[in-house]
Amino acid sequence: MPDEKLAKSNQVIVSTTEPSDTGSQTAKDVERAAPSPRLSKWQYLQQDVDPAECTWPLTAFCFMTGFTDAVCFSAIFVWCGFQTGNFTQLALALARLWEGPRGMRDYMFHKADQQALCSLLAFFLGSSLGRIGDKVGPHKRSWLIVANFLATLFTMAAALALWKSGQPSLALERDLPAWTNALTFVGIAFMSAALGIQGIMGKRIASNFGTTLVLTTLWIELINDPKLFRINLVKTRDHRALGAFALFFGAFVSRAMLFKIDAAGALGVGVGIRLLMTIGWLWVPAKKPARK
Repeated sequence: MPDEKLAKSNQVIVSTTEPSDTGSQTAKDVERAAPSPRLSKWQYLQQDVDPAECTWPLTAFCFMTGFTDAVCFSAIFVWCGFQTGNFTQLALALARLWEGPRGMRDYMFHKADQQALCSLLAFFLGSSLGRIGDKVGPHKRSWLIVANFLATLFTMAAALALWKSGQPSLALERDLPAWTNALTFVGIAFMSAALGIQGIMGKRIASNFGTTLVLTTLWIELINDPKLFRINLVKTRDHRALGAFALFFGAFVSRAMLFKIDAAGALGVGVGIRLLMTIGWLWVPAKKPARK
């Protein structure tokens, strides 16, 4: 009996002195399960948003592209977001200098060409603000909010300029643009700058929506999507189709509004939409940290 008691006591001593793997594992589990410290407002704004969760903000970008382009094109037949067309138009204006006999050549810098140049330069300036985002972080929530707010201010400035210009919103003929005075050029510039900064935001997010401005690449990728005719949900195809529909719907809504209210009023509605888009970035989920 004494030998048995001595053996049991030795087992107890050994079991209490040996390092416990299960105990350390339990401590790690408790540490992982503990609630993470609450982020401050500044830390929340400095998070990177998850590009995979940006579907609806980018859809709204496409909507505003169609909305803004419809206002500009209805008045002067110039696209604020389609700079390929404006750049080509300037090339045609330059080629016109050599047309016809020397005494009959057209050396005029036509109003339509001036407006195309104004839109192109303003678009460059607006898009160049993306360099700030590259320094801050193109996916940072703070940058996306600030950049979207700048686009809102640009749209507001365009609405005010067109309102003060006192000119009509619809052109009846391509040779007779509705906007001709200096304030309308200011409006064109601010609309183009707004789409310029929007384009670089969409490009840096790197999604299926592209730049959210020109749908040429998007159409090519959509038509050649290997899963184009699948009945079930396909992310690549569905996002591109959604962007195209949003742009179409934005242009439709904008043109319909121009018959009821003028260009300034339509852009005023656009300001409200852009402001909601700015606030909406607060609810886009942050990118999840990579697992170690």
